[in-house]
Formats: sequence, C-alpha cells, structure tokens
Amino acid sequence: MTSTKKKLSQEQAASLLSELKARFEKNKSRHKGLEWNKVQARLEAHPAKLWSLDEMEITGGEPDVIGYDKKKDEYLFCDCSAESPKGRRSLCYDREAHHSRKEHKPKDSAMDMAEAMGIELLTEEEYRNLQQLGKFDTKTSSWVQTPDDIRKLGGALFCDRRYDTVFLYHNGAESYYAARGFRGMLRV
Repeated sequence: MTSTKKKLSQEQAASLLSELKARFEKNKSRHKGLEWNKVQARLEAHPAKLWSLDEMEITGGEPDVIGYDKKKDEYLFCDCSAESPKGRRSLCYDREAHHSRKEHKPKDSAMDMAEAMGIELLTEEEYRNLQQLGKFDTKTSSWVQTPDDIRKLGGALFCDRRYDTVFLYHNGAESYYAARGFRGMLRV
C-alpha cells in the first residue's frame, strides 16, 4: 500500500475525483439515475473512503459507481477493470492459507489486502450482478467471499467469465495464480 495515514492530500484527492468523474460520465449505463455531484459530495465527506478508492485505482481496479443502496443510503463502488486488477493478482485467499504455505509464498492474501485497503471482496451474488454491467474477467479470475463451511475444509471460491457465462469454481485457499486476483466493493 502507498500510505498508512489513509487520507489523501488535496492535490491527490482532486486528481482522483477528476478521474472518477470522467469514468462515471463515460460509463453512465453502470449507474443510471445517479448524479455525480451527489456522489462527489459523499466522497468529500468521507476522506478515508476516498483513500480506499485511490488504493483501488493504484492497484488497477478502475473503480466506478455501480449502484445505490437505498436502505443503507450508500453508493456502491466496485472494481470495473476488464480483467482482475493487475496489482492484486498472485494472492492466496486469506491469512491462514498464506501461513500454511511452506514454500513459494505469495506476497499477500486477497482478504488481508482487501482489509488493508478498506474494501471487501465481492460475494458471488455481487460478482454476478457486476457481470450484468459488462464482460469482466474473460482472461482472468477473481476470488470471491467464501462461506465458512467451505473455508473450514480448506477451500475457497473464485469466479470468471468464459463462453459468455459466469462460472463459480473452487480451489485450495492456499493456491495462487498469476491470472487470479480479486475485485473489491466499497460502500460510501
């Protein structure tokens, strides 16, 4: 991660907001009925969330607004890069899996990296909903939140899109591959 203070300078914040606004305007189909000025006001009121979005951007996630949760009054940001973010690949699933590897440990785990960034891995449902907005992970795959009963048995889940279909798979949680990363969700 680039910072431990979890707050951007004014210049960094302005640059990120400009990038996010341009992406928002370019991809209106992802957030029909939402207005950028309201999203920006919410972001400016929550500097730690803006820092998390910057981390998503730095690692190649290309975050964008994909919805609004009326019940919780939250805007939903998600990684919308075509493939799993480059700066978040070659990761095992979680800390336990990372510690279990005796040799050739990956640099980190998806769950730990997401926590450090202040975001959450997508659930399978969120991943499938994202795929309604475009074609993502046609060459890569992304870890998704794994139910405890599967994780307790040593497994973890990941998804991708092949043959114009979204697939859910399983693997050992300690596995990692150059083409597997994770997509994050941030609620603001």
